[in-house]
Amino acid sequence: MTNSEIARQRLFNQNVATQNLKKPAEIVQYMGAIQAQDYAGAKWAVGMRLQKSKDAAIDKAMANGSIIRTHVLRPTWHFVTPADARWMIELTAPRINILAAGRHRQLKLYSKTLKLSNDALARALEGKKQLERLELQTILNRAGINTDEQRFVHILMQAELDRVICSGGRKGKQFTYALFDDRVPKGNDFTHNEAVAELVKRYFVSRGPATLHDFTWWSGLTVADAKNGLEASKGELVSIDINGLTNWMARHQPPINSKAPLAHLLPAYDEFAVAYGDRTAIINPKYLTEAKHVIFAPSVVVNNQVAGTWKRTIKKNEVEVILDLFGKLSKAQTAAVEAAIKRYQRFVKG
Repeated sequence: MTNSEIARQRLFNQNVATQNLKKPAEIVQYMGAIQAQDYAGAKWAVGMRLQKSKDAAIDKAMANGSIIRTHVLRPTWHFVTPADARWMIELTAPRINILAAGRHRQLKLYSKTLKLSNDALARALEGKKQLERLELQTILNRAGINTDEQRFVHILMQAELDRVICSGGRKGKQFTYALFDDRVPKGNDFTHNEAVAELVKRYFVSRGPATLHDFTWWSGLTVADAKNGLEASKGELVSIDINGLTNWMARHQPPINSKAPLAHLLPAYDEFAVAYGDRTAIINPKYLTEAKHVIFAPSVVVNNQVAGTWKRTIKKNEVEVILDLFGKLSKAQTAAVEAAIKRYQRFVKG
């Protein structure tokens, strides 16, 4: 496989090149988790993988709880489904806690303080309440818990990892939090090994071809866990050698549609870039310098590889997209990019 062929297969497996699903919860469950710290971009990351989706549909899914936004994996915010949140956080939280321990000591966030915080948040959200961040900060301060500097951010993140809180619906432009148990049903009591195997399967089915190193980067799990998960999932996966590296993907691959769009607009932190420790395959070799920050910038993908960046400006009756291409495009490529822009504009305008 060439780099372009690897990238093309990933675009199909990630449902970017072709959309087979209709509901936000369906694509989030298929992907396992979708990075979501940039909320506007994350909504497009979900929407562009669905058939005729609209921006408002993702807000609605957040409001009704069919998808939730919480800290999981490396850690950062991700969209996950309620059916997956409990076992996935239980699996990844211990590793995240190890990473966070040093910063917690610097902020004097000791276990006693975090327990007091969790208890105060739980009491405040009883009765299926959904409260904004400022409201929760006030409640913590009244409980005698200092929320200066970055302490508040880490207190909330720890409460998410401890499965005390998760996202609620939005109030206007403000995010809210709800009790985890109010939004996430109990069940799916996987053993540790079962949870690892399930996460491995979701990752390689939706993001293959990819390496073991790619998975450990994305998940934050150990190499030993990843190897055990691969061993348990081998019946559904197949390995291929690419440039001397073992890559894994779903054993049964959907046919590649030759009529799929040639160009796509991807948000910052999209899984097409952020899900891999090695991103060489998705960048045109001519543009390695220009695309060195491919994770952090919204990307223009042409013929399977990153060929530029873009940004949007929302006006009263218009969504303007400004391109910064790394090189010249052919007429066919230009037309494909224009079609991708129109698709994004339809998504935002609804």
